[in-house]
Amino acid sequence: MEQGARAHGFEADLWTLERVGAVVTRATGVVLSRASVWRLLTDRLGWSLQRPERRAIERNESEIARWIAHEWPRIKKGP
Repeated sequence: MEQGARAHGFEADLWTLERVGAVVTRATGVVLSRASVWRLLTDRLGWSLQRPERRAIERNESEIARWIAHEWPRIKKGP
């Protein structure tokens, strides 16, 4: 699991309960319900729910900082 979802044949490197369940089934032959997978991850392994940040690949941090420093105060003040 620590190798990431792609290492287990998934297209995106994002773990879901269904994907974890599939890996457990492949490795052990045991089919777990979503609730059982959740308990395994949170109670036994100490993992927590995390959501990936949704940010554009094209995001330009310096341009954002410039806009916040120069444009936003002008817009916020109004005419």
